[in-house]
Amino acid sequence: MYFQYKNQKWYYEKIGNQNNTIIILPGWGNTRKTFTNIINAFKDTHTIYILDYPGFGNSKPLKQEFTIYDYAESIKYWIKKEKIKNPYIIAHSFGGRITSILIGKEQIKANKIVLIDVAGIKRWKKLKTWIKEKIYKLEKKIILTFSKERQKEKLNQLFLKYSSSDYKTIPEKMRKTFQNIISEDLKKYYKKIEDEVLIIWGENDQDTPLKDAYLLNKIIKNSGLIIYKNADHFSYLENNKTVIILKEFFK
Repeated sequence: MYFQYKNQKWYYEKIGNQNNTIIILPGWGNTRKTFTNIINAFKDTHTIYILDYPGFGNSKPLKQEFTIYDYAESIKYWIKKEKIKNPYIIAHSFGGRITSILIGKEQIKANKIVLIDVAGIKRWKKLKTWIKEKIYKLEKKIILTFSKERQKEKLNQLFLKYSSSDYKTIPEKMRKTFQNIISEDLKKYYKKIEDEVLIIWGENDQDTPLKDAYLLNKIIKNSGLIIYKNADHFSYLENNKTVIILKEFFK
């Protein structure tokens, strides 16, 4: 199924038709397919909604750059359109950014919330990273003084030289949106979450480090933390106890 908001088309699926509702908000670049096990575990007892973000899965590509607030505003519209009330929310990585705004800023009411290796805690840049960014900006300024014919080639070379492997895989039209997203520090919204929250984290997560889990556990008043040993950023896929834990938490 699709919904449209402000000229942007989103794909979503609705599985089941029970009174209790679960909304799953995947990570950046992921789709509903990575949550198959969780969906199958709850489809007979809950109504499950899960989205593909614009540019991924079956959703149409972005027509203009987005901020994290555009994502949250669109999903808030969709929640009201579907008349979803007091859902359980399962959020992974980027989905946590959206959840923090939906709950902490937009005051969407949730039953319980599960945050899995979520993003949105902005960290101080290492000196090496800061210097690298300064050099990149300086070289870019120099290239922009070249003729138009040389600029495109040189800017592409500069991009390949300094960009991370993850950033290189992002479609060009999505890169500004990605920059907008990671520039936001969302601690102030996580702090405002008053619902019961379960935090699940991979001990070896390299994308959102374990110290973020401890920080969220500290600033979210009604939260508990479970750490999966030897798991990484996709901890919910690496531990077969996830479904058991979720069922117990949702009781």
